[in-house]
Amino acid sequence: MRRSLYYRWLFFIVGMMVLALGFTMVIKADRLGISPWDVLHVGLYQNFGLSIGTWAILAGLTLVVVTWVFTKRIPQVGTFLNMLLIGVFIDIFNFLIPDIENLAAQIIMFAAGLIISGCGVGMYVAPKIGAGPRDGLMLVIVEKTGVSVNIAKTGTEVFAAVAGGLLGGPIGVGTVIVALLTGKIVQTTLPIFEKMLNTIIEKKSEAPPILKI
Repeated sequence: MRRSLYYRWLFFIVGMMVLALGFTMVIKADRLGISPWDVLHVGLYQNFGLSIGTWAILAGLTLVVVTWVFTKRIPQVGTFLNMLLIGVFIDIFNFLIPDIENLAAQIIMFAAGLIISGCGVGMYVAPKIGAGPRDGLMLVIVEKTGVSVNIAKTGTEVFAAVAGGLLGGPIGVGTVIVALLTGKIVQTTLPIFEKMLNTIIEKKSEAPPILKI
């Protein structure tokens, strides 16, 4: 049991770091337009100050409360950790990764960030410790309506992009690409990481005990 919990938490924490890295890479490629939720975060930052990561946390808190009201279920501890840590990781990576002006480099950064963030979602959701506020909303929509993960995620991201755009957040072709493709990437990566995690746990559980002499 302890070993299983260890690997679930490992996937969860590393997945969040990977997700935040992908988000930040897309933000750095802002000439193409950033991801829908970050359009909202940046729009709030431009209008009201604070930091992008702080607005990611505050927006996440709002979504946690909304999801809590609709499901009448207390969010898992992982949801609150996600809400806090994703914003912190974004600010850290935003500080570490230099700004890039070259368009070709931004295209590469954007494409890599899109794939990395999609893998991050699949990795941190797989252990079922608690989906983040945005993905929690996506899963509630899937549960309540029966639509696919792809449709639910795309719908929530279009809403975030429109709200952020009204606040002056940077919308571009990249925003549309993220909204259309992220759900497909997550739909592919989530079962892969679920299978990977289960395989690791099963192999470790079957490993013979170490003999002490």
